[in-house]
Amino acid sequence: MHRRTFTRTLVAAALATTLFAAAGCSDDGDDTSAGSGSQALEKITYLTSFGNFGRDSYAYVAKEKGYFRDAGFDVEIKPGSGSGENIKQIVAGQAQFTPIDLTGGLLAVGGEGKVTGFTAVAAIQQRTMAAIMTLDGYGISSPKDLEGKTLADLPGSVVRNLFPTYAKAANVDPAKVKFVNGAPTTLFGTLAQHKVDGIGQFVVGKPTIEGIAKGKTAVLLPYSDYLQDLYGNALITNSTYAKENPEKVKKFTAALLKGLQDSITSPDEAGTVLKKNVPTADPKSAAAELTLMAPFVRSEASGVPVGALDSQRVARSIAILQGSGQIQAGLTPEQVINFDLVPNA
Repeated sequence: MHRRTFTRTLVAAALATTLFAAAGCSDDGDDTSAGSGSQALEKITYLTSFGNFGRDSYAYVAKEKGYFRDAGFDVEIKPGSGSGENIKQIVAGQAQFTPIDLTGGLLAVGGEGKVTGFTAVAAIQQRTMAAIMTLDGYGISSPKDLEGKTLADLPGSVVRNLFPTYAKAANVDPAKVKFVNGAPTTLFGTLAQHKVDGIGQFVVGKPTIEGIAKGKTAVLLPYSDYLQDLYGNALITNSTYAKENPEKVKKFTAALLKGLQDSITSPDEAGTVLKKNVPTADPKSAAAELTLMAPFVRSEASGVPVGALDSQRVARSIAILQGSGQIQAGLTPEQVINFDLVPNA
């Protein structure tokens, strides 16, 4: 009996040694297993808000630092194409998470199209960054100067969709402003070559256009000058996914927001991470964008955490859009936002 017991002990010890060695040989950077090593990671497709500019580098930071992996996700990051197209991808199930301009979400749900199937779960920016961008010497220095000019933007972008509301607030006749179609990859070049007088863009795009249009200074007409209650980007996911996986949504959101915090705190580091993942990116422009974005992410109101959404503010945003005739009556914040999943809601 003593010999058999001793033999079983040797076998168990050998097996334990083999398992330990196998575990020690695993690659920490391999996203095929969770941080604990006991659960497979869920594969997730994440779309950036618009291309691969510095303003979206926080997703790459969250992935690079292992925040997504620690939360249980193997995330593939793909460049997005603006609010309208990103919503379509989420509703169709071709991506699980993406930031869109929250106003774009309100317009989608409350407008003529009545789009459903997505829900917002966190704010990325506490104020809208939407703006008209032009260059010094193009004859635009105030909203009224837009009349008679030609602007480029992609169809379905929030800047373009929101323009009638902005125009009404800024005393501009939208019928006197011409929009032509543009793509995320060509807008800056189109403006730099003066093929158009202005483009729809976020205010954080200033360093990027000035880098492309060498020697020219960017001129920005921020929508927030006239529409102060509007949020900027918000993280959305598929409504069904949110309903069936509330804890997963919370974990993903927390990981992404952690990357966002890191990025606005250390923009140079985030620019380097973006360059590592997107070789064509300019790390200096990326860092400059994040520096400009920081005050939009951190609320001026004390005690409001990054990612928070306030239903009363959203209700005021809805009222603004209804007042300009862009959405119909009856829309409520809860039809667009799942407040049970919003951080610290």
